[in-house]
Amino acid sequence: MDLLKHKVQSLAVSPLTNKETGMSKKQLKRSLEKIEKVTNEAHQILEWLNLPTVNKGQPSAANACTTATSPVKVIGRDEDRDKIIEMLHENASHGKTNMNSSLCYSVVGIHGIAGSGKSTLAQFVFAQEEKDKLAEKDGHFGILLWVHVSQKPSIEVIYRRMFEAIEGYDCELNSLDRLQQELKDILTSKRFFLVLDDVWCNKDVGEQNLPQLLSPFKIGKRGSKILATSRNVDAFSDLGPDVRCANFPISDLGDSMFLELFMYHALGDRHADDGVGSTLWNIGVHIAKKLKRSPLAASTVGGQLRKRKNVEFWRRARDRDLLNETMGALSWSYQHLNEQIRQCFAYCSMFPRGHHFRPNVLLKLWVAEGFIRSTNAGKEMEDVGQDYFDELVSISFLQYGGKESCGEDYYLMHDLMYDLAERIAGHDCFRIEDGWTGEIPPGVRHLFIDTYNGEKLAMKIFQLENLRTLIIKVIKLWTPRDEEVFKNIIMRLQKLRVLNVTFGLTWHVNFLEPIGVKHIRHLTYRISKSHGLILPRTFKKLHHIQTLDFGNCKRLSLSKDEVGINLVSLRHVGNASILKLVNIARSTSLQELGPYFTVSKERGCNIKHLRDLNQLRGRLRIRGVENVKSSEEALEAKLADKEQLTELELCWDCDQESCNPEVEVEVLEGLCPPKDLEKLELCGYNGARYPNWMVGRQNGGLKCLQVLKLWKCSLGPAPVFEVFTLLRVLSLSACIWVTLPDNMVRLKSLEELSIELCQNIQSLPALPHSLKKLSIKYCKNIRSLPVLPQSLEELSIDYCPNIQSLPVLPQALTKLSTVDCPNIQSPPELLRSLEEFEV
Repeated sequence: MDLLKHKVQSLAVSPLTNKETGMSKKQLKRSLEKIEKVTNEAHQILEWLNLPTVNKGQPSAANACTTATSPVKVIGRDEDRDKIIEMLHENASHGKTNMNSSLCYSVVGIHGIAGSGKSTLAQFVFAQEEKDKLAEKDGHFGILLWVHVSQKPSIEVIYRRMFEAIEGYDCELNSLDRLQQELKDILTSKRFFLVLDDVWCNKDVGEQNLPQLLSPFKIGKRGSKILATSRNVDAFSDLGPDVRCANFPISDLGDSMFLELFMYHALGDRHADDGVGSTLWNIGVHIAKKLKRSPLAASTVGGQLRKRKNVEFWRRARDRDLLNETMGALSWSYQHLNEQIRQCFAYCSMFPRGHHFRPNVLLKLWVAEGFIRSTNAGKEMEDVGQDYFDELVSISFLQYGGKESCGEDYYLMHDLMYDLAERIAGHDCFRIEDGWTGEIPPGVRHLFIDTYNGEKLAMKIFQLENLRTLIIKVIKLWTPRDEEVFKNIIMRLQKLRVLNVTFGLTWHVNFLEPIGVKHIRHLTYRISKSHGLILPRTFKKLHHIQTLDFGNCKRLSLSKDEVGINLVSLRHVGNASILKLVNIARSTSLQELGPYFTVSKERGCNIKHLRDLNQLRGRLRIRGVENVKSSEEALEAKLADKEQLTELELCWDCDQESCNPEVEVEVLEGLCPPKDLEKLELCGYNGARYPNWMVGRQNGGLKCLQVLKLWKCSLGPAPVFEVFTLLRVLSLSACIWVTLPDNMVRLKSLEELSIELCQNIQSLPALPHSLKKLSIKYCKNIRSLPVLPQSLEELSIDYCPNIQSLPVLPQALTKLSTVDCPNIQSPPELLRSLEEFEV
């Protein structure tokens, strides 16, 4: 047995290793074949599956604060949820909670082993509290927050996330004291509900300063509550000496409930009454027994089985002893991923626990690292990467976490998944976080640094000759010496593929020196608007660069004597300023042109430069359309050929006196988008009519259009909307039309209608029966509303002074707002269905 273990260890090669790390393709293939053979022999003796979590040389920082999202489906936890909610609201309405403590809050602590469903239960409770808040139920909490704590939380990061979650916009405060004071101001006399997910013991990970984390919450309203989750019940005592905590050990699911949970993940909607389904069900009963009622194992193993619904595969799974332990079950799921997905999963171990994985960001990193292999000539690497990501989600290796403040989805990785990923990656991946002291393994290829602020750390990075990835969350360069040291690091790291840096409190950043980094593919420098960058002459040698993003920097320039740069491999541009410096017309692989393309007389900014960029996908925003002077010039952009575009925004920036309505009509006609467009926004269009492609006179119109937004469209009658048979959202803002088309009722798919700042409209036509949300704001001449459809769920009539009455409210209505409408003669008869009412 020991000999076999030694054989496995001596052959171990990280899944992140590929042909570009020094091994030939044949050597790599032979090594992988040997590993596969030995691993198959060693399944029964892989003792490392049950070792304690590997400590990678540094603590893990919290990186998540948000409003949690309820799991897709929760089975067998209704009783636990109700018990916890009862504990949260015990005597709260009478103000008697925690009378023996000076604190305004008390704690309910859920504890249990890893993978037992603690976070899922907390999400279940949180979702119910959100519903109670929306319904303004008696005793509801005024502020709800979710924080992922994990090991060694970064107090400043968590405070910043808290602020953004409460206020709904980015936090620009740059000191811990100011953040703390701002939170105190917000929380004063407010009754809050705070979830602290994944709290660790000080004795296990060192001092965490959890009382400091909770200091802004001391001045909330009595009756506030904290719900904490932890593997160890002793962790709750680390929240502070005055904290009263009621412990709640998470219960095991009963056999029948666990079987239902497992079958939900393994079989989905497939019924057990057909032949194959019945056989799979019977085999699944035996597999479920081996999983020891672990919810995490049920979702991961079930997810793999769901993809392979053949009897023989299920029988082999049933007969494997590895399924007897949770980590063994996770390893079994990992082994059934293909080689590329294994690489992608192991790569995730570089990021801190609690990290928000956003698909759009992670996919670009995977592509840059060379992990994506596309065997389909018609499929882009990003599409293949999305398939990989979706597969990791389907087996719960990544789990949906919620939405960022920008509205983008993010995903989280369970602690046990981090344990597995860290063991697989070995020393290939490493992270350095606040409070870290130690050495960086010399073979590290992928390095994440939470905060770079010292020359000592620089010298350690300087020795990492094989480094492929360097991600620095915050870098602070206080002196020219700091700047010079950092430049030397970049020049030294010859094999870098990914360089992702966010500049924090820095006196000045006016350099960009990827000199000699021949293999760089992903370059992100997030810099404030006030800073500038000078691109060196060697920048034009970055022939492999795929992603360029300079954050909010608006002062980009080339070094002296340099003109447009040819970057033929460029796929993603995240900063508009770079477009003036790069010959984008030659970047025919470009997929993302963000945040917008501005038409102007400057170099690289002519509309014709878009002509050959037919790989553009997703959203395209074009500003300065007033600088396009003819239909011929507009046609040169060939927007209709860009079939992967789903969203198009066209903006004119000129007043009515300086515009030429006929020219604008011709230009818009020439900017015909692809026929499958899903979202269209027109801003500042002053043309006398709408183009043929928009109103159905050319190729049947935009039959797939789902969202249409018109802003400051000042001239011409409203377009004929009936051609948009799939339109779900219609938004009209600052348009000066007197009426809307009578045929709006034919928009049979319309669910949301928003009319704002349309001062000339006096009435509305009949509304479609599918409408669920109607919002009318700042429309001073509207006097009445038509009959409201019975499907309507939300109605907002705000700042409309001449409306005198509301029609009969539909029974489905849950939200009603009539802010600053003083002439409504009598309030509407309120419905039992209403959850929100604002006047």
